[in-house]
Amino acid sequence: MNTVIIKYNAGNIQSVLFALERIGVQAEVTDEKERILRADKVIFPGVGEASSAMKYLKERKLDEVIKGLKQPVLGICLGMQLLCKHSEENDTDCLGIVPVKVKKFPAGKDCKVPQIGWNNIYGLKSPLFKEVPSNSYIYNVHGYYAEKSDHTIATCNYGVEYAAAIVKDNFYGVQFHTEKSSVVGEQILKNFIEL
Repeated sequence: MNTVIIKYNAGNIQSVLFALERIGVQAEVTDEKERILRADKVIFPGVGEASSAMKYLKERKLDEVIKGLKQPVLGICLGMQLLCKHSEENDTDCLGIVPVKVKKFPAGKDCKVPQIGWNNIYGLKSPLFKEVPSNSYIYNVHGYYAEKSDHTIATCNYGVEYAAAIVKDNFYGVQFHTEKSSVVGEQILKNFIEL
C-alpha cells in the first residue's frame, strides 16, 4: 500500500504522518506529480488560508494533478475546503471538484470564530465512518465551513449546521482534524486506507 501526503505550503504534515504511523501506515510526503499519481491513497491535509494555498498549488501545477486523481483522496481541514468550488476566504476559487461553497461562520455570542475544540458529528453515511458511532467527538480548528449538500456524509453544528465531511466520486473531505481526533480520528484514517 503506497500512501502519499501532498506537500504544499499549508500542510499540517507532521501530525498526519504521526497519526498514520500509529495505525501502522508509512506515508511518503511529496509534491512530485509522478509519485502522487502512482500512490494507492492520497492525503491532502491543510492548515492556513485558502487563496495563498491555491496560489501555491497553481504555481506548481498541483491543482491539475489533484483534479486528475482516480485513487481515493482524503482532504483534511483546509484540504477539504480546497476540494470545493469557492471559498469566501479572500474570495477564492478553489479546485471545484465538489460543487459546494465554503462560507465564513457568522459570529454570534455563543459561537466564537474560529471554532476551536471538540464537537460531535452525526448523520454519518459512508464507509469512511465504519465503526464510528453517531455523535462521536472530533477536533476542529476553522473559521470557514462547507455548506450542507447532497455530497455531505457527516454533519456538525456550530451555530449553523454544516458539512463535517463530504464525498464526490473518489474524493473525500473531512473538516475536522482526524490526526488530532483521538481514537475516532484513527478509525476514520484506517477506514480511508481500507477503502
